[in-house]
Amino acid sequence: MSYGNSQRNSGEVRKPRPARTLTLTVLSTLILYGVAFAIGATSINLGLDLRGGTSVTLQPRLQGGQSGEITSESIDQAVSIIRQRVNSLGVVEAEVTAEGTGNNRQIVISVPGETGRRVVDLVGQTAELRFRQVLLVAGSIPTPDDGALLEGSSLSTEQAATFQALDCTKPESTLGSGGDDANSLMITCDRDGVARYILAPAQVVGSDIKGATAAIDQQSASGWFVSLDFTGDGSRKFGELTQSVVNLAEPQNQVAIVLDGVVVSAPRINEAILGGSAQITGSFSQLEAQDLANVLKYGSLPLAFDRGEVQQISPTLGNDQLQAGLIAGGLGLILVMLYSMFYYRALGLVVVGSLAIAAAQLVILFLLLGEWIGFTLTLAAVAGAIVAIGITADSFIVYFERIRDEMREGKPLRVAAESGWLRARRTIIVADLVSIISAVILYFVSVGSVRGFAFTLGLTTLVDLVVIFLFTKPLVTLLAKNKYFQAGGKYSGVSPRSIGVVTPTLESKGA
Repeated sequence: MSYGNSQRNSGEVRKPRPARTLTLTVLSTLILYGVAFAIGATSINLGLDLRGGTSVTLQPRLQGGQSGEITSESIDQAVSIIRQRVNSLGVVEAEVTAEGTGNNRQIVISVPGETGRRVVDLVGQTAELRFRQVLLVAGSIPTPDDGALLEGSSLSTEQAATFQALDCTKPESTLGSGGDDANSLMITCDRDGVARYILAPAQVVGSDIKGATAAIDQQSASGWFVSLDFTGDGSRKFGELTQSVVNLAEPQNQVAIVLDGVVVSAPRINEAILGGSAQITGSFSQLEAQDLANVLKYGSLPLAFDRGEVQQISPTLGNDQLQAGLIAGGLGLILVMLYSMFYYRALGLVVVGSLAIAAAQLVILFLLLGEWIGFTLTLAAVAGAIVAIGITADSFIVYFERIRDEMREGKPLRVAAESGWLRARRTIIVADLVSIISAVILYFVSVGSVRGFAFTLGLTTLVDLVVIFLFTKPLVTLLAKNKYFQAGGKYSGVSPRSIGVVTPTLESKGA
């Protein structure tokens, strides 16, 4: 009684409101489901092993101007860069592997689902970025006026013939292939196929870029752009380039931004840019800007690639294995619930309710993360969720056993529920943090399906923390106010026999 009075009389102790906490927890879960249905996230994305997807083989070749042979080191470097680009799109459970030996090595990319074609387009770009001064610009198709336009230029006969033969209305002229020599003059089209360019040798290249991010212009509403940050040497070179063209006549006062041999944009330079940053504009959509930022962020590929046929691949495991995994998870949940009901009696209802709300929250997170970051569920991820069931069960056991310890010391249930929580929550937090740290480390040092296991294990452990604090504890507080539980009813789970205060033999003698 003194504990209850001190709670009421102290102005510093905030009176708990378990009913309100439970209501808000359930209501927020229902709101998340409403959000999921509103944005169309109604199905969980399945991985390659369960659903199949898209696969493409990239055949490496030396870029223009390169000599020598294709080495294992260059292949491994390309695999690493491509894997980073894929991972930047979210947890998509893609597989990037090198196959074959010697000069016959290839890179095979497999991506779950129908969206794999976008990923294949993204990772296949060599991402060779060049900043070149514009020397001459003309319409998209050759005209009789080209001769007069080229008169007095320093182009060779071959270069002049190339420019006069270039037709930017043809799709192949705007695809780009990379492999251009940064130290040589360049003749190319812009990506929209509306202009032909003659460009000076590059003065700033992709290796001069430190970082790239996609952003939208909120003030002028001009759409998405890519913001670039240069290295120290890159800042100097870009400043010198812009300063050298600022006072020239058009089009020589323009600097073309060339990606994989095609002009993305060619802005006019009104003043020298010395701050070490720049923007690439060009009527980008959000996806285009994000993809461009991703390929620039992780650097250009050391090789050029010829893309093989893009194919749809069948699931490597299939629905039978998925059903087996779900059955295993379901059996695990049922066994935990049955054990809790057998050992903790009515108090086990807290376990049943907590596991139910945890499962509901996990499902909605799978749906939303699949929509927002491309999360895909693989058999390894299912295994991570099943393993986390044991972590969740540990939290209940720690709390319930702390309550029983407090009651063995003579405290009533209502007091034991609070003092036991103060002793149990630190253990629960530490145990879950160890699991989360392990999952984070495993996620960043692993690849492929192992990352899915680690991601799901960490996510499920976070859900356990939310449920134990915002559902389990308030529900126990409410039950502790119930007369049946306070009186230590036979099936309450906190009866004298259950907590070990009265043995069956002494109880029968007393009767």
